[in-house]
Amino acid sequence: MIKVLLADDEHLIRRAIATLLGLEPDIEVVAEVAAGDLVRAAVQEHRPDVVVLDIEMPGMDGLSVAEELPGQAILILTSFGRPGYLRRALAAGVRGFIPKDASAEELATAIRKVHTGGRYLDPEMAASAMMAGDSPLTGRERDALALAARGASVGDIAVALSLTEGTVRNYLSSAMTKLDATNRITAIRAAQEMGWL
Repeated sequence: MIKVLLADDEHLIRRAIATLLGLEPDIEVVAEVAAGDLVRAAVQEHRPDVVVLDIEMPGMDGLSVAEELPGQAILILTSFGRPGYLRRALAAGVRGFIPKDASAEELATAIRKVHTGGRYLDPEMAASAMMAGDSPLTGRERDALALAARGASVGDIAVALSLTEGTVRNYLSSAMTKLDATNRITAIRAAQEMGWL
C-alpha cells in the first residue's frame, strides 16, 4: 500500500480526494490536514510515502512546506498552475505537479509515479513554465515587491530590508519596468500571476 497524506484547506475537496483515492486498491490516505503548518507533524506521526499538497493554505503555503521536507516524496495538486510556482516546486525537490481539475485516475497515476521515484508533471503546466522563462526580478526587487503587496509603505520596506527609502524606490521602480507595469499594484499583480511572488 502507498500511504498518502493530504494537505488542503478546503474540507470538501480534501474529503472528496480522500474518498476517490480510497477506491484505489494500492493507495491508502493515512492522514489529512487543513493547514500547511500542520504537515510536518503529520508526516512525523504517520510516515506517509507520498504527501499531496495544495499551494494556497493557511499557516504555510504548500511550496514553503515542500522546501521544509527534503527527501519526502511530494506531489503538488493545485488550482494555481503559475509558471513560477512550478519552477519553485521543482527547485524544492517536488516530484509531481498537477491541476486540481485532473481526473482521479490521473491523480492516482501521479501518486504511483512519485512513489517509485519518478516525476509526474502536467504537460500544459510544464509547457507554460518553459515558455514564461525565469523571473526577471532580482532577490531584492522581489522582496520589496512582496512587502509592498502586504501593504508596507516605502519606509516600512526600508526598515524591513535595512535599506534607504531611495534604494527601496529604485528597487520598486526597477521591478515595475521589468514587469512592464505602470504602478506598484499592476507590478504586484503581474508578479503574482506568474508565481514570482
